[in-house]
Amino acid sequence: MTDHLAFLTLGLGNGAVFAALGLALVMTYKSSGVVNFATGAIALYAAYTYAYLRQGELLNPIPGFPTTVDLGGKWDVLPALIVSVAISALLGVLLYLIVFRPLRTAPALAKAVAAIGVMLVIQALLALRIGPDSPTVGRIFPNETIKVGDVSVSTANFWLAGVIVGLAVLAALVLRYTRFGIATEAAAESEKGALVTGLSPDRIAVANWALSSATAGIGGVLIAPMVPLNSVAYTMFIVPALAAALVGNFSSIGLTVAAGLLIGMLQSEATKLQVTYDWFPDAGVAEAVPLLLIIIFLLARGQRLPGRGSVIRQDLGRSPRPNHVLIPTVICVGIALAALFGTSGSMRLAVIMSLIYGIIALSQVVVTGYAGQVSLAQLSLAGAAAYSLSRFTVNMGLPFPLGALLAALVAAAIGVVVGLPALRVRGLPLMVATLALAVFLEAFWFRNPSFNGGLQGAPIKEPSFFGLDLGIGRGEGYPRIAFGLMVLVVLVLCALAVVWLRRSRLGASMLAVRANERSAAASGINVGATKLLAFAIASFLAGLGGVLLASQQTLATADSYRVLSGIGLFVIFYIAGVTSVSGALLAGVMAPGAVLSYVLDIGDYYLLVSGILLVVTVVTSPDGIVGQFQQIPRPAFLGGRKAAPVAETIDAESDKPLVVERTPIPADAIPVLTVDDVSVRYGQVVAVDGVSFALRPGEIVGLIGPNGAGKTTLVDAISGFASSTGTVTLDGTELSGMAPHRRSRVGLGRTFQDIELYDDLSVAENVTVGVRRDNHDAAATVQEVLALLDIAHLADVEAAGLSQGQRQLVSVARVLAGQPQVALLDEPAAGLDSSESRWLGERLAAARNGGVTMLLIDHDMDLVLSVCDRVIVLDLGKLIATGTPDEIRANADVIGAYLGTPVAETNEEVQA
Repeated sequence: MTDHLAFLTLGLGNGAVFAALGLALVMTYKSSGVVNFATGAIALYAAYTYAYLRQGELLNPIPGFPTTVDLGGKWDVLPALIVSVAISALLGVLLYLIVFRPLRTAPALAKAVAAIGVMLVIQALLALRIGPDSPTVGRIFPNETIKVGDVSVSTANFWLAGVIVGLAVLAALVLRYTRFGIATEAAAESEKGALVTGLSPDRIAVANWALSSATAGIGGVLIAPMVPLNSVAYTMFIVPALAAALVGNFSSIGLTVAAGLLIGMLQSEATKLQVTYDWFPDAGVAEAVPLLLIIIFLLARGQRLPGRGSVIRQDLGRSPRPNHVLIPTVICVGIALAALFGTSGSMRLAVIMSLIYGIIALSQVVVTGYAGQVSLAQLSLAGAAAYSLSRFTVNMGLPFPLGALLAALVAAAIGVVVGLPALRVRGLPLMVATLALAVFLEAFWFRNPSFNGGLQGAPIKEPSFFGLDLGIGRGEGYPRIAFGLMVLVVLVLCALAVVWLRRSRLGASMLAVRANERSAAASGINVGATKLLAFAIASFLAGLGGVLLASQQTLATADSYRVLSGIGLFVIFYIAGVTSVSGALLAGVMAPGAVLSYVLDIGDYYLLVSGILLVVTVVTSPDGIVGQFQQIPRPAFLGGRKAAPVAETIDAESDKPLVVERTPIPADAIPVLTVDDVSVRYGQVVAVDGVSFALRPGEIVGLIGPNGAGKTTLVDAISGFASSTGTVTLDGTELSGMAPHRRSRVGLGRTFQDIELYDDLSVAENVTVGVRRDNHDAAATVQEVLALLDIAHLADVEAAGLSQGQRQLVSVARVLAGQPQVALLDEPAAGLDSSESRWLGERLAAARNGGVTMLLIDHDMDLVLSVCDRVIVLDLGKLIATGTPDEIRANADVIGAYLGTPVAETNEEVQA
């Protein structure tokens, strides 16, 4: 037992560094909303600076100048520490002003991607300037030891942990009790609120970036005597630090620091278990600790769907529909064939590498560009397939292509496992989980001698098909044309499959999930299943790329699938354009070892240039390089996009009242929707209080009330987006407990206050998303609904180019395409003028005459009282009136709820 305690104690040193970096992450995120992946690189820079100052030299990171500047003599510990930390703080300020201030209003995801670029720039600069000969660092803390059982433990671990805990306590006190801390919390809560109260969000962010970078610098300097300086190792400290910050929800300093210390201690204990028990894995267990912690906390804290108001905008660029495929395919294949047959040697190899990386890039297009799930593990998944290929072909003797397909399926299975957190989380936490997976795979699988020969790698059998040698060959004919043609065939098939996916209903569902998960679920899409399918398809494609990459190298080695290489590859994919097949093909050309890097021959500067380009791309063009080319007008046969027609003037007399012919609904008709005693509570707040009503077939019922009355919350409860008590019954089917997408599939459709169209999709594709899954003639249904709402002429227009009124009608059309028994319409006339609203009312009446029952929320009283058969009124969550439009007009309670109680009546009540 004491041995275990000793190893837990030994882990305090690393745990303290994880805690320090986690603390820095929290401070940065609180002030600017940036998950700073470069925190570990900043710590590395501070550690190198300190090491050189102790030798009497100042590190100069700028290329083209001497690496160090002679300061005339060695520095003592304290001045070297102070200057190193001060330089870290200055670096943090520069990063904010140059990179992250221009991204202040950008989505959190864009900021995180920019931070990855900064991480690569710093890491690459230090690797270029210093090289493999890192300076040694003398001790800072007293180097005494104490006995814990039979193990000697350095007191430096306790000193380091104590310093970091002290920093955390100081930071917590500053944020809690000082004016600066209160200002930081205020700016984090609302930038506009901070401005109107006289606070400067810029100054607050600058100060916090300086403090957080200084904190990271302290951690880097203090651990330098304990852990040899290594650019990759220090940069990857960010993974356990991110795990700690996730445990603290990027807000709690105490939880973050405690989690960081715990991770370090558990990793140390895992190392002991590896050497103590024969049955324990030889490698990778320590790296599994942050991965498991991340997955557990994400699954525990996540939600199936984001709550109302918490939908995060993801600026991943446009994903245009490839309408014309044949001619571009023929052109691209012709260019590839010319490149293969027209080159030889290293240049032909560069062409083949471009084709292989193009396949891996296609996997990123599926999982990130289409489904919106940012993965940093695609190269690691390719590596998993490569090592599996060795097992299937060399060890088990399976022939090509069976072994290759099975290896790709292994990658798909791993991809599904890593995609499991996506069932409950989205955005940045999922990105962190994929990064932790990549670190784990490299340590546990790729570098584990028990599995694959470790650093020696795993041999790959050259492919052959029915006696035809498809191997890359060796010697004078290397690389062989046959291998290049095989890779080209696989790339073409994969590209066409991804094109088909983008044009399919599944692809439209993925883009709908990427745009807005709540809206997608309301359209009947199983959000979780769609995400997992995206991970499976993307991982299979990455696996195919890994199989071909291993076949090209004839040996699967860990260095080919390093985490940092995977991050660098993601950078290239993002720069080229991560949302389209053309972007993937360009990414293949730009990848390391491919055509562009061969022609430019930038060698060691590849990562540095990539990082800089990534930052520039995020700031200037989230669509990537291809996105800029897509803005150039092209002829229709090459996929030129159809522009939205000029919004037509609605031929309606705005001053003429809307008159709708109503078919009387029998009072004893069996209700199609029954809401019985539904209540919604948020803590002590009662948002909806015991509401009951019923909708009869073929009627439009208005739901009105003042702002804050609980109307949308009630609709959320009915459609499954808000937890509630009471019962909701649709045509005899009890809906309580059903997920939103299941309620949609049994006949309950809805729209949202914010018109949640999918801007990358055409009008027809948007409406197709809402078509029932068992409808085998979706195209006819879409055309019928578009004609009903008189917007058939917009079918091929992208939703991004529509007017407000057109967007409203498309939103309603998407609901009607699902042929619901009941449609819940939440403010469909918002933003429309009186003539457009009147026109919308006529269309809704036509839909009602087609058999659709509707619950209509809107603040346009003329529309509601004109088109509705009955009206129910909410106020402060309670139902206060129900009746015909004429009855509601004259109801005193309704008048009071909207206009307030007259002063005269109040005075009379007081006198009474």
